[in-house]
Amino acid sequence: MTEPVAERSSARSAARFAGMGSFWLIWAGHVVSLVGNSVLRFGLIVQAWTEGGRATDVVVLSLCALVPQIVLSPTAGALVDRMRRRTALQVADVGGLLAVGLLGAVYFSGGMDLWQVYLTVALVGAAAAFQYPALSAAVPVLVRADQLQRANGLLASAKNTAEVGGPALGGLMVALSGLGTILWIDLVSFVIALATVRLARFREPVRDGAAASGPRKRLSADSVEGLRELWRRPGLRDLVAVDFLANLVMVLGFAVVQPMVLARTDNDVTVLAAVNISIGLGGAAGGLLLALWGGPRNRTRAMMLGIAGMCLSSQMGMSAATGAVGWCAALFVGALLMPIVNGAMQSVIQTKVPHQVQGRVFGAVMFASQLSVPVAMAVSGPLSDHVFEPQAAADNGLVHLLSPVVGDGPGSGMAALLLIAGVCGLGAAFWGLSRRSVREIDTLLPDLVAPDSPDPSSVLDGKERLT
Repeated sequence: MTEPVAERSSARSAARFAGMGSFWLIWAGHVVSLVGNSVLRFGLIVQAWTEGGRATDVVVLSLCALVPQIVLSPTAGALVDRMRRRTALQVADVGGLLAVGLLGAVYFSGGMDLWQVYLTVALVGAAAAFQYPALSAAVPVLVRADQLQRANGLLASAKNTAEVGGPALGGLMVALSGLGTILWIDLVSFVIALATVRLARFREPVRDGAAASGPRKRLSADSVEGLRELWRRPGLRDLVAVDFLANLVMVLGFAVVQPMVLARTDNDVTVLAAVNISIGLGGAAGGLLLALWGGPRNRTRAMMLGIAGMCLSSQMGMSAATGAVGWCAALFVGALLMPIVNGAMQSVIQTKVPHQVQGRVFGAVMFASQLSVPVAMAVSGPLSDHVFEPQAAADNGLVHLLSPVVGDGPGSGMAALLLIAGVCGLGAAFWGLSRRSVREIDTLLPDLVAPDSPDPSSVLDGKERLT
């Protein structure tokens, strides 16, 4: 009896991933490219610190990567919708290849300065602005509608795996061979990603001939079309608003996790490394879980509950934990839930937005949701340094009231900030659940494609179904 059961289970597993060959090819190239980028990012951080010895240089490096990606996302999404999905992915990879190639040419000529590192990172960030809308909009032409959450989970797993493996490989490369080898590794990773995009088979949707023959909008007008599309749909608008608020308060807390760990362990970098690894492993495990599971039926409710779970574990639980084991467990659980939240969000856009505008909408989603990240990062540091940690040192104020939960001593002020951020994140999740436009989005905003449809050209008229 066991053999037929095992065979049926194996057949069901095979059916879940049937027809995803081209996606797997793109995914493999994406993994290689992400690892290469992670290795280079680690090498450049070491380079910036070595040259200047200032934390500000490292922060500026992070901002150079993040700000162009956020600012250019709406325009990148508009350009993605003007291209075939294969071309859009190639543009993203070619942009990164050229940026890293220019830095390599400068480095091997023996004259690389820190400003050139900043410029390269900004250019790679600009190329990454194309990557998210291009890849997210390409998934529906690579897999069936019922496989979208699986595919999104696999992409999330790839990202988190790279975040764990990249620094480890980067540290090894810095110690053994230096930045030159790292530059070559990243260049080769872009070439591999380009090759996989070229080899994959895309089911490009049939374009509307009437729309194609009409006058094309100016790029500036197209760039804001994604934001308008979100604003016109109350369910999508409210969903993105929850995502914005959740990102704002969660990043406000997460930004102090690493300094809090160092403050509470007397600068024990081993514990900090374990905490960071737990985040990466949790995210990778969550992505694989989503891929095997296939995702929840009610995606928006699962998204809100997932945000609530992340706040309870990786923020409120993290603030109350008192040692490395508790911190690692709390962050692992929070990171495990993140791909489920993001995968649900992506699949909602992929099934409820007309395919011909998905690039613009994903660009708008990236812009709206990530705009809160630099704001939260800019606020969290001063709040910790000038409000919460001084209160912890003087044992007064709000930190004193929260001391039964967050404890006392160095780092307890940052723990209090983390706790408050978690409570605010819970509020954002419950606000989303209270909104009928979010909670019942599948009823109010029907999918545009049949769940088992393998062909994006079967997408129904978005204007007719969504209004």
